[in-house]
Amino acid sequence: MHYKQLSQQIFKKSSYLCVGLDSALDKIPSHLLKEKDPIFEFNKQIIDATIDFAVAYKPNIAFYEALGPSGWETLQKTIDYLPKDVFTIADAKRGDIGNTSQMYAKAFFESLNFDSVTVAPYMGSDSVKPFLTFEEKWVILLALTSNEGAQDFQFEELQNGKPLYEKVIEQSQNWGSHENMMYVIGATRNEQFAHIRQLIPKHFLLVPGVGAQGGSLKEISEIGLNKDGGLLVNSSRGIIYASSEKDFAKAAAQEARVLQEEMKVYLDQL
Repeated sequence: MHYKQLSQQIFKKSSYLCVGLDSALDKIPSHLLKEKDPIFEFNKQIIDATIDFAVAYKPNIAFYEALGPSGWETLQKTIDYLPKDVFTIADAKRGDIGNTSQMYAKAFFESLNFDSVTVAPYMGSDSVKPFLTFEEKWVILLALTSNEGAQDFQFEELQNGKPLYEKVIEQSQNWGSHENMMYVIGATRNEQFAHIRQLIPKHFLLVPGVGAQGGSLKEISEIGLNKDGGLLVNSSRGIIYASSEKDFAKAAAQEARVLQEEMKVYLDQL
């Protein structure tokens, strides 16, 4: 999906909501366990319930890998079920030496046909560039995450006084452009968010941490939105596990609608 196409979808739906499909057998409603493929049935109903409010979907690959071969089949069916006009993210956090990254890229971009994949930049340019050789596909680079352990490395000051996450953002500008690279910036990083937006004014930012992790949609939107939208705000548990009963899809739709309606307010102010 092109940059402009993604932007158009955001303004068409008045939404920059990404629904995270972190679907686990021990979390989905128990009545679905009798289904032949419980996770796919769960995903299908979540997608049907939220499709009017979301522009992107992000399966967390670990939840499917953990199920072995059947998990990969579920993942493929989920991707095939999604409408072609939504943006798909393989939350895989891959990143290895060049020839290995090339194979990861083929797996997610060709075999599974995702629009994008999350990539860890720790091994440097040769671990990221292979993903950027695929046309109309995106790298979503981990820059500043919302988890507690981000303090271990990402804020470490370099000799020039800049934190490591800023070095990642600046250096990676030489690898791709705003048309094929996004960045993961946690919603709990408000103090750094405005500075990051100044560093990369045109890039899309994938923002986890709103909702269950305490991030503020209002603050992130006021800082992060640009004329093309420029944000994909992810909600996983807050939407897909809004209810553990038979009304789970209806509850998911309600949570997604609330976020979308708030997003519309901020988009209308642009």
